[in-house]
Amino acid sequence: MPHAAASLRPLPVTMRAMVLQRPGEPLRLQALPVPRPGAGQVLLQVEACGVCRTDLHLIDGELPEPVLPMIPGHEIVGRVVAVGEGVTGIARGQRMGVPWLGWTCGHCAYCTGARENLCDEARFTGYQIQGGYAEYTVADARYCFALGDALDAAAAAPLLCAGLIGYRALTMAGDARRIGLYGFGAAAHIIAQVAHWQGREVHAFTRAGDSESQAFARQLGASWVGSGAERPPHALDAALIFAPAGELVPAALRTLAKGGTVVCAGIHMSDIPSFPYDILWGERRIVSVANLTRRDGDEFLALAPRVPVRTEITRFALEQANSALERLRRGALQGAAVLVP
Repeated sequence: MPHAAASLRPLPVTMRAMVLQRPGEPLRLQALPVPRPGAGQVLLQVEACGVCRTDLHLIDGELPEPVLPMIPGHEIVGRVVAVGEGVTGIARGQRMGVPWLGWTCGHCAYCTGARENLCDEARFTGYQIQGGYAEYTVADARYCFALGDALDAAAAAPLLCAGLIGYRALTMAGDARRIGLYGFGAAAHIIAQVAHWQGREVHAFTRAGDSESQAFARQLGASWVGSGAERPPHALDAALIFAPAGELVPAALRTLAKGGTVVCAGIHMSDIPSFPYDILWGERRIVSVANLTRRDGDEFLALAPRVPVRTEITRFALEQANSALERLRRGALQGAAVLVP
């Protein structure tokens, strides 16, 4: 097969990569040595890498102690071109997906309890491990997911974070029937499809006056759309907040029925303003999502083709990463941006 033959070609000496030198600066296109996989690692030729809001938080200096210089990107789809010592069950030419959670210690109570997303020693792709805004990347084989050859690489890329984190947020809503989605971006447009397929009632909250996003949400099965300041016609059982705006937490609490849950799904959020106790009372809850587990990945990637999830993407060349990030910042995208080297 063509992709298998390509994986056997000699590796180039250098690759193109978009690199963050210092927070607050644009990414720079650089020629870097092609990395080599160490023990337990695989080297991937990147086919596509999604552009995530977390990348903006990194670039804007909102995430503490990043490794610099850093190649961002943690929604990676690629082909294995080299395998490190000790790796089994992964072959050259195989398509793999690389998510945000890139490495854990493997022996702490969290790791041994299938909660590796909470490992204190965890390292993250495109933040502390060089990521996928490049032609090649190295990844821990334990944290790669096998992807089918039939998938379009660019369409699959958003599943690796927007999909996985969105899925974990949805599971935290339990059996909630009426779901509110705040911030109708990459994650919400995927999870709206899953929730609708599961028979849940989806309510989409967008920026005020964003008629394009509201129409998009309706196309994906939302039964009601409005701005974050509006109240839906019925009390919700759960609200999933994907926008990094702390003021949405009390707004979401006010939409909940008793016993409802607000799920904060982002890695970064602005400060949550004070709010009266009476909107939390009635056994309402506020919970956060921290990263993902490998079980989340296995479950969601098995579920997505059954729905089937269709990602809305805008493709950008690797060297257009800054343009893609700026469009994401302005909310000028429907669905997800994806870099295709």
